[in-house]
Formats: sequence, C-alpha cells, structure tokens
Amino acid sequence: MSSATINGERKNGGTSRGLRVLVIEDAPADAEIEIAELRRNGFEVYADVVDTADRVRERLARTQYDVILADYNLPNFRGMDALDILRQKNLNIPVILVTGALSSEIAVDCVKQGATDYVLKDHLARLSASVRRALEETRLREERARVQRQLADKVEELARSNTDLEQFAYVASHDLQEPLRMVSAYTQLLAERYRSKLDETADRYIGYAVEGATRMQALLEDLLAFSRVGRNGESRALSDANIAVNEAIKNLTIALKEQGVIVTCTPLPTVPADRFQLVQLFQNLIGNAIKFRGKAIPRITVSAERQGEEWVFSVMDNGIGVAPEHRDLIFKIFQRLHTRTEYPGNGVGLAICKKIVEQHGGRIWVDSELGQGSNFRFTFPAAAADRADKKEQAHELYAQNSAGR
Repeated sequence: MSSATINGERKNGGTSRGLRVLVIEDAPADAEIEIAELRRNGFEVYADVVDTADRVRERLARTQYDVILADYNLPNFRGMDALDILRQKNLNIPVILVTGALSSEIAVDCVKQGATDYVLKDHLARLSASVRRALEETRLREERARVQRQLADKVEELARSNTDLEQFAYVASHDLQEPLRMVSAYTQLLAERYRSKLDETADRYIGYAVEGATRMQALLEDLLAFSRVGRNGESRALSDANIAVNEAIKNLTIALKEQGVIVTCTPLPTVPADRFQLVQLFQNLIGNAIKFRGKAIPRITVSAERQGEEWVFSVMDNGIGVAPEHRDLIFKIFQRLHTRTEYPGNGVGLAICKKIVEQHGGRIWVDSELGQGSNFRFTFPAAAADRADKKEQAHELYAQNSAGR
C-alpha cells in the first residue's frame, strides 16, 4: 500500500470535530482499526495513509494535519523518521507512535527525541485520550508562542515609542535653549534699566517675566539632562561606588558646608555601571536629602549590602520624609509635592535617578514616613568580583571628607 485517503462521516452522539490525521502504516487493516477507534470516540476523522518517506513529504506539502500516527518500524520507513521530515519543513505536528511491540527503553528514547506519546496496538483504547492530550498540548504551545510574539511586538513598539519620546524631549529642550536665553537676557536687561523708572505695576510685570523665563530655562535644562540619560549608549565597565560618592560629595561641597550636613559612608562595592551616571545618581540622592532637610542637623548615611546576585544601596537621611501615598509619585518626572517657594526645583532629579537605575537593570524605591526621614534604596547587579582591597581606604577618605562636623 503506497497511500490512501479515508474520509470521515459525522457520527451521531459524542463530540464531533474534524480531525486531519496522517497515518504512517503499511498494514491497511491496522490503519482502519486505528481510524475506527478515533471515530468511535467522537472524532470526525479525515485520514491519509502512507508508508514511504516520499509519500509523507508529498502529503505534508499538500495538507495541514492535526496529528500523525506512525508505526515504529515499516519495511521502507521508520516512524521516528517523520520527526526529521517535520523539522526539515519547520512543522509543529504531534507524532504518536502506534506499534505492535515497543520496549520501555525504546519508548522513553522516542519521547526524548520528540515523539508526543506511544500506544501499543493491542491497547488502542488509549489512542483517543492520547490524541486529545496531544491536541491540547499543541494548542497550548501555539497559544504560548502567540502570546510571546505579541509581547515581543509590544516591547518593540514600546522601545520605539520611548526612543521617539526621548528624541523629542532632547530636540525640544536643546533647540529651545537658544531663543529662551535671548528672551531671558532681554527681560533681565529690561528689569535692570527700567526698574523704578516705571510704576509699581510695570515693575511687577517685568519681575514676572524675568522669573518665568528663568524657571523655563531651568526646566529645559532639567528636561535635557533627563533625555540625555542613556543617549550615549550603555557602558558596563566596573565602577567603584566609593569613588562615585566621593565625586558627588565634592560637587556638593558648598551646599554641604552651608547647611552643616554630616555625611558618613560605609565601604561600598564595585558594580558594572556607567561611572558618570553613577556619580549623577549619588549626587541627586544626596542633593535631595540636603534640600528636604528637617530642623535637626542634617545627617546622610550611604551604605550597601549584598543580597544574592545584587547589591542593595541605601542613601538614608533624617529629613522631612515622604508620606506613604507619595512614595511612587516622587519618581515621576515633573511631579512635585511642595511649592517652589518652599523648595526649589522642577521635580526631575528623582526621575533621573529612576531612569539611571532601571537602565542598569536595577530598581529604586523609598522607605519613609512623614517627619521621620527617608531611606532611598536601589539595586545594581553584583560584579563577578568586587574590589574589596579598596573598600577600607575609601571608608577612611570619606570619613575625612564628612562635612559640617
């Protein structure tokens, strides 16, 4: 027998469904028994019966099958060879071995090679259940693949959207700088030349213009800084967090001395991070602690501890704290909890911190209660080997540089 087509007829009772089956079998009577068993259990079977590799390829090129029932060993073809043909054609069709005799060792080996199941010919009562299970597994696998494709498409779409938004923010903030500088310069010149030469209302209006231009310039500078994070590619060279904190403290020296801030730092690790962004991260967090200080002498503690495959950093202060309902809000760009008369700024610093941390594969959050200080914590992946030999030296250096003691 080279090939045959057996069309199913709808049976009364049971669950009727069209099932396209390729039967690889050289005994017509055995093929008929297998098909009859499926029909008896409610399947509406459309079957093609073949017994050579060429016929298998020919049928697979013409028909989309739901399942393949293959005898393990035929005179001109091995049932397991059907798996190789399916792989060559990139087809995902479950193969169930239906054979007269098969040792448990061979059966397990066949399943390992890709067969979905095996059924002995003298136990065909298992065939329908095996087919149903194979169909369900195929459906779940295809559904999982479809969801993964959709997820990949969404991720790609989101990446494109984020790139477009960052490009827009960069271009807008960069290109608006020059005309705004001109507006700011002329309004300041107007204020210098004509203040007190006009009435109070005119002076007040000029003051509004100068203040508005100055605020807009600061806002664009913050937006430009935010859009620049990650624009120059990702650098994952090892960076010493001790050195990064030291540079951040140097950049904040004037503010630290003016406010009498006490900064302490425990030994910090080396992490795979962009050095400039790591400095910016610590500088923003320490600067945030200085800005939102309380009435007591400001104290800031920088530390880190290893937790599994990551380092958890902490920048803790004794400032005014954050209410629980605002802990997520403060990391969003342009979100402010206070008026500009209370605290200056545009609500960009912590958003930059969040962007830097997330681009390095970490996360950032704050533990805080209103009036009880804040503990800003963030994670970085741990380096393969931290440079422990520099930690003690860095600790002493920061102890000497602590401000306002």
